[in-house]
Amino acid sequence: MTKPAAAVNPHAGQPTSLIAMIKSLWSNRQLILQMTRREVVGRYKGSVLGLVWSFLTPILMLAVYTFVFSVVFKARWGTDGDESKTQFALVLFVGMIVHGLFAEVLNRAPGLILSNVNYVKKVVFPLHVLPVITMGAALFHASISLIVLLIAFVLFNGYLQWTAIFIPFVLMPLVILTLGVAWMLASLGVFLRDVGQTVGIITTVMLFLAPIFYPITALPEEIRPWIMANPLTFIIEEARKVLILGHMPDWAGLGVYTFAATAVASAGFAWFQKTRKGFADVL
Repeated sequence: MTKPAAAVNPHAGQPTSLIAMIKSLWSNRQLILQMTRREVVGRYKGSVLGLVWSFLTPILMLAVYTFVFSVVFKARWGTDGDESKTQFALVLFVGMIVHGLFAEVLNRAPGLILSNVNYVKKVVFPLHVLPVITMGAALFHASISLIVLLIAFVLFNGYLQWTAIFIPFVLMPLVILTLGVAWMLASLGVFLRDVGQTVGIITTVMLFLAPIFYPITALPEEIRPWIMANPLTFIIEEARKVLILGHMPDWAGLGVYTFAATAVASAGFAWFQKTRKGFADVL
């Protein structure tokens, strides 16, 4: 494994600025890539199908959710007949991918330091890269799911929306925001062990308070502002624009989102760096 770029004293103060964050992530890029690869491979270590599970899991979940919501609950997205079930499956899948990326990182964040105590006490290690590694693994699985989605879209429709090339730009603001929150949760999880259970509940609630299983237009006017306040809503809607509808993304909206997400990431990184010197004492 590649060694970190600089030695880290677990009790020493650490740089907290946005520039310091970017420089540190860049200098530790090889470490991040290697540990992300190990994270992805390790998840399926010992299983017969190995990485094939990363394809099977989203397909199976898509089939279950599509059956429950489009067949049992008769959910629709504005069309009728068999074609509506196909369209519903694709639209649903986009929301699942976005929420899955967000929830996977945040659900694991509170336990990242607790499950890597040796890095805190025994090894000189840049602890702030742990949420980034988790994000890298989550992005890998989200990419697999996106490939499955695009293949399904081609099979069902016979063509591919060219605007799909913009999906990295749509997801990037969410990635930045999620990292910022993950840094905060990773730190809080060391001092407050109940954070992990709380985050799991919150991400589940956010699953149903985002337009994943239903369109926003199906809700009463007085409820829509609450759904729009969910940080997943805007990204889900923009992802559907470029992947399903073939529309250009809202660049102005993405710019504002990115600015706010960067502020959150900067604050999360600063919080993590300021509190990390207490990790060794607590653990």
